Amino acid sequence: MSSNVKISYNNSEVELPIVKSVYGADAVDISTLKAQTGLITLDVGFKNTGSTKSRITYLDGAEGKLLYRGYPIEQLSEKSTFTEVMYLLLHGELPTLNQLEKFERDIMEHCYVSQEMEQILQNFPRSAHPMGVLSSLTSALTAFNPRIVDVKSPEDMYEATLMMLGKFMVLCTWTYRKKFGLPINYSNPKLDYVSNFHQMMFRKPFEEYKVDPVVIDSLNKLFILHADHEQNCSTSAVRITGSSHAGLFASISAGVSALWGPLHGGANQAVIEMLEMIKHDGGDLQKWVDKAKDKSDDFRLMGFGHRVYKNFDPRAKIIKKACDGILEKLGVEDEVLEIAKGLEKVALEDPYFVERKLYPNVDFYSGIIYRALGIPTEMFTVMFALGRLPGWISQWKEMRDNNEPIGRPMQVYIGAERRDYVPMNER
Repeated sequence: MSSNVKISYNNSEVELPIVKSVYGADAVDISTLKAQTGLITLDVGFKNTGSTKSRITYLDGAEGKLLYRGYPIEQLSEKSTFTEVMYLLLHGELPTLNQLEKFERDIMEHCYVSQEMEQILQNFPRSAHPMGVLSSLTSALTAFNPRIVDVKSPEDMYEATLMMLGKFMVLCTWTYRKKFGLPINYSNPKLDYVSNFHQMMFRKPFEEYKVDPVVIDSLNKLFILHADHEQNCSTSAVRITGSSHAGLFASISAGVSALWGPLHGGANQAVIEMLEMIKHDGGDLQKWVDKAKDKSDDFRLMGFGHRVYKNFDPRAKIIKKACDGILEKLGVEDEVLEIAKGLEKVALEDPYFVERKLYPNVDFYSGIIYRALGIPTEMFTVMFALGRLPGWISQWKEMRDNNEPIGRPMQVYIGAERRDYVPMNER
């Protein structure tokens, strides 16, 4: 098989090299295409364009596979903790027990935020969406940690990573406490990362916090399943922002903003909002299923199917099992969750959905679990952001380690031809 692709254009022929992948599609390296032919490629939304060569995550939408550093998501979600997966994504290998314990301790040393940041938090109205607050506070971290990270220094990079992991967790809890008028909780170094996050979110004043293994296990799974997902919208935002040599805090803030959209991280919030709408309409599932089938109707069921996974989402299979167990163990009674179960049954049995592979996806199940755990709908995307954080950092670090050039997509201009300015009185 040839290692080059030949393109004939304008009575000449050019050869472009093939870049081999370990898994998935090989790529045509078009970096010299414009210089050789004067042509550029047009790929709206970058659906067929590789922006980088990465060693971090691989997903296969056709086969329903997701690997972190080569490890199947099924194994990691069953056997790992979120902290162990963070280490894996950031360092490329699973940690030893000593490495993991040190990593956890090192993060805990950064689970605090400058007191001046609290003043910024207090200036937000309680009506502000938590993701807007989180994006702003993440960006503001730069002002209180102004030293430029030397990306060539492993020590500097490790310290920056610890700061981001520790402080971002604090900021996530702040957005919740602010939204509901609650006093800020502080870190407890005796707890692991996920338990510490949970107590900072939910510990009530003057009450002792007790770890609920069912809750913490659920959060570990959710965070692991969201930890990275290749070159998606928010990850691309982090990388392209960082390609200008913007700092880690500023780049992560860009990722938070990109994640906020309902077509990306906001999808699990949209699921619950849809279920609540069905409830308020009387709970007639068949009515809304029929509307979803009607091509002339604008209504779409949120949380079904996936733009990348064409057969099934491996994360959804894992989280469905966890979801069933959580609802049973917690004994939650909720009309909205009953509607969700009904929709799930329809999607798994109705020929219309089965034939089109419109299965419940990870957003569907994660929304149900978050609701069962008592996490408000507005906080769902914040939870997603915390899970995705190690992936963002890993991708940012890889981009800087590779010394990738500043991102600068081209365009095909289809506007007006050159024309001369017409004075106001002549128009």
